[in-house]
Amino acid sequence: MLHFSRWKTILIWLTVLAGILYAAPNLVPASTLASLPNWLPKQQLTLGLDLQGGSHILLQIDRQDLANERLETARDEVRTSLRDAQIGYTGLAGTANSIQVRIRDQGQIEAAKSALERLAQPISTGMFMSGSVTEMEMTEPEPGLLRFTLTEAGIDYRIAAALTQSIEVVSRRVNELGTTEPIIQRQGSDRIMVQVPGLQDPQRLKDILGQTAKLTFQMVDQSIPVEEAISGRPPAGSTVMYSTEEPRVPHLIENRIIVSGENLVDAQATFDQRTNEPVVSFRFDSRGATRFGQATQANVGRLFAIILDNEVISAPQIREPILGGTGQISGSFTVESANDLAVLLRAGALPADLTIVEERTVGPSLGSDSIEAGQFAAIIAGVLVVGFMLFAYGRLGLIANIALLANVALIIAILSVLGATLTLPGIAGIVLTMGMAVDSNVIIFERVREENRQGRSIVQSMDSGFKQALATVVDANVTTLIAAVILFFLGSGPIKGFAVTLAIGIVTTVFTAFTLTRWLVAYWLRRQRPKTMPAGVMRLVPDDTRVPFMAFRKYAFTLSVLLSIASAVLFFTVGMNYGIDFRGGSSIEVQAKGQQADIGDIRERLTGLELGEVQVQEFGSARDVLIRIGTQGGGDVAEQSAVEKVRSALETDYEFRRIEVVGPTVSSELAFNGTMGVLASLLAMLVYIWIRFEWQFGLGAIISTFHDVILMVGFYVVAGIEFNLTSIAAILTIVGYSINDTVVVYDRVRENLRRYKRMPIAELLDLSMNQTLARTVLTGVTTLFALAALSIWGGEVIQSFTVAMIFGILAGTYSSIFVAGPLLILFKLRPGALSQEEAVVAKEPPAQQAL
Repeated sequence: MLHFSRWKTILIWLTVLAGILYAAPNLVPASTLASLPNWLPKQQLTLGLDLQGGSHILLQIDRQDLANERLETARDEVRTSLRDAQIGYTGLAGTANSIQVRIRDQGQIEAAKSALERLAQPISTGMFMSGSVTEMEMTEPEPGLLRFTLTEAGIDYRIAAALTQSIEVVSRRVNELGTTEPIIQRQGSDRIMVQVPGLQDPQRLKDILGQTAKLTFQMVDQSIPVEEAISGRPPAGSTVMYSTEEPRVPHLIENRIIVSGENLVDAQATFDQRTNEPVVSFRFDSRGATRFGQATQANVGRLFAIILDNEVISAPQIREPILGGTGQISGSFTVESANDLAVLLRAGALPADLTIVEERTVGPSLGSDSIEAGQFAAIIAGVLVVGFMLFAYGRLGLIANIALLANVALIIAILSVLGATLTLPGIAGIVLTMGMAVDSNVIIFERVREENRQGRSIVQSMDSGFKQALATVVDANVTTLIAAVILFFLGSGPIKGFAVTLAIGIVTTVFTAFTLTRWLVAYWLRRQRPKTMPAGVMRLVPDDTRVPFMAFRKYAFTLSVLLSIASAVLFFTVGMNYGIDFRGGSSIEVQAKGQQADIGDIRERLTGLELGEVQVQEFGSARDVLIRIGTQGGGDVAEQSAVEKVRSALETDYEFRRIEVVGPTVSSELAFNGTMGVLASLLAMLVYIWIRFEWQFGLGAIISTFHDVILMVGFYVVAGIEFNLTSIAAILTIVGYSINDTVVVYDRVRENLRRYKRMPIAELLDLSMNQTLARTVLTGVTTLFALAALSIWGGEVIQSFTVAMIFGILAGTYSSIFVAGPLLILFKLRPGALSQEEAVVAKEPPAQQAL
């Protein structure tokens, strides 16, 4: 197994070299990359919003609003069609998702059906859906009463069409802002995800995305004073609308639209030549110019209104006909607001209102701080892991470190080539991989030492050690990979980034352990021809330990049961400190512009805003403050309104570094997906271990892992750490780690079951656990080193994540020995319990058996 042909050697080092070449651009400034030859890789990692600042906004089309709009249009069509056919009707009204009309003359019912049948005819859905769809169904509940009901398929068609058009409009608006590489994607059937990295003014983006921007030009109704219309009833065909500027001035507006924004071909922010005030100049197409010219020519001396989303921007007087198809919109504009209005008009109107159901905004200053903290923590973690491997294994540790560096380079290279986005949880995934990557080498090296202690030569020990460790490494990493894959499909946002880095790290770890590490070991054996096994500075775990683990199993079981019950009781009584991801609401991080934040003053300012539950606490330094606002009663729109109130109250004295807003719709989905992620991963692992081992092993592994999950829940309750999306990532990672640890022990138990058929099961478990104790301790210590570096130097954003992970590692290590092992005794596993296939394998000499 230590022999490598020339072509294998070439492939191994070409892979490593490619990894280094594709990872290297991330160490070079972007300005320098442009001057390098074109044949060199230049693609860098895309930094997430939490690392470079920017906004993540999830927009949702309101299904009922679209249905109501379609019903309003259908009502007009019914009215027009019946009038054109000279058919008398009454009771034209809408109820729920339908409209109905009663035909007065029984003899005209069939004529009415014929006039209205086009409303119920199938329509071609074109690019939005396949085939055709019937938008409305016509029924006659009683003679003369025609009812038109909007079908679910019809609403789906309207949403699909509106979503496609909305993506185009949103893309034009965002691109007009001059941002760098925005991401605008469809998410689900009725949502649009907008990510704009590096945005300096996230509020401006929200303002632009939040407006429908339906522009119309309508006449002002001057037949009666507007005050009379407000106090009484507006004339038929007119509506009271208010101005956008404060104080809001009422206007009585005729419903008839002269020209709409659809006729605009251009809009630009300019300055009025007379007053030098910012204005928006516009230009109509030929049709719009003709209609506008005719209207102004016929209404000289009257007022007309320029209306945006049912609000009057301005209502000037027509002094003379405007025949050139151009004009300007004036109002209380600033240069920026005039530019924003021009952007909205050029991009066009949205076909439906878009509601912000989730917002995650990170200021550029916090992003740069996160990058520095993440880089420093990664360096410290790397130094600790590399130093520990040298300390524990000497020259073999040096080989493991070379493989580790190649492993990290391959991870970064693959992420760069895939165009993946690196987030803070992603950095955590890489650093965690550094801690866990040495696990494969530890398993191999400990097995090599064990073979050497049995009298084999170094070459034989190395060859046998790699062979025996193969099954263990594969089983252990596949179980963790299962957790990562499920996390990717059920997670969202940064959690997906964490899952991607973890999954890639697992694949590259297996590659480096059984190709690069093995090649380096073979090269060292050929060149140095050592006579003795290299040793580290000292052994953390002595050879041939005989710790009677099973003698403590009753005490361990009692402790585990008590802790699990206590965790469950605390969960149902005290409850967890749920973050906004799961309960909805807003989380705002601000930093004082002065030397210190005044918590009491902030609390006093916010108390008067009537926002319900508001928590204010110091976060990190004396200048940083974390504000949590409970879910608002008015739904997603109310959540955004609450943030605006907080911004208005604090922006003079505080910089807004991070804003997260999760509406009730998204929070319930995140909670469901998080729970399903944990349950699905446990089920998938149970199936895998059941297939690879026996049913006792599968149940034992899942019960011990479920024990770890319960203890982590209890830890979150006792510690009061906020439970959010990253907490789900922490739990699923611990699930993978715990299963990983348990599988290593179970692999050795399975091997010893083949070898020692008459040994009592308790003694066999003690033997197996002592044989794997060195690996358990060394892997745990290296992983804890990496997590400790993240916890201390990684910044406040991921500190709670890493603290929970540290507790989980300790709990997982404990359960692998004191829960997973004794469960095999409880399930009455005996050496004779192996399948016939295993029994055949058991007859083979020990050197040929797989671990």
